[in-house]
Amino acid sequence: MSVTNRVDELRLGLESTQERVRHACQQAGRSSNDVTVVVVTKTYPVSDVEILQELGVTDVGENKDQEAGPKRAQMTNHDLRWHAIGQVQSNKAKSVAQWADVVHSVDRVSLVQAFDRVVVPTPIQALVQVSLDGDPARGGCVIADLAVVAEAVAGSSVLSLAGVMAVAPLGMEPSRAFADLWAMSQGLQADFPQAAWISAGMTQDFEAAISAGATHVRIGSAILGNRA
Repeated sequence: MSVTNRVDELRLGLESTQERVRHACQQAGRSSNDVTVVVVTKTYPVSDVEILQELGVTDVGENKDQEAGPKRAQMTNHDLRWHAIGQVQSNKAKSVAQWADVVHSVDRVSLVQAFDRVVVPTPIQALVQVSLDGDPARGGCVIADLAVVAEAVAGSSVLSLAGVMAVAPLGMEPSRAFADLWAMSQGLQADFPQAAWISAGMTQDFEAAISAGATHVRIGSAILGNRA
């Protein structure tokens, strides 16, 4: 595919997604300015990230440390905000801290402690990932541990508590899952008013997430297409 065709393809995907976001916000009585689209660029080349930035994208998400670090280093324009949205092993905290501005998947105190051994120029915004069904396979702390992990993040010298994140469990209605996450967010904000971000929703369910109060949605294939 030529560069021109790829620009057009990404523009159409982005415009279509932005229209879906606007419609979902309108249905929920919210402003689309209150929802940040994190474009998930994992497995896609740095050339796509550069095109997206030219099209006005401000936030991109990456899953794998070994891919994201080099990709960010190749960028000539460094104004993007980079989100680590995959599970982070404690021994990767130092590496992730070199490229991530936001980490969505802080789910245990030991990971907070690993980040606290890193020196960073500015604090990294962190979301506590919650497992809404208690299944550790997709990451996230159990609901009962949310307060403990949040307390650790709030006391961190490297991380700054920004809110919560979750993935809708398989087999659970997304609207119900995201409503549960919203309720947890409200409870958390009673103790930590700054923790107002709710990262929820992907290509297939982000409208339900917006309806339930999501402030950040993580969207990949709707914008970038499906990898061959």
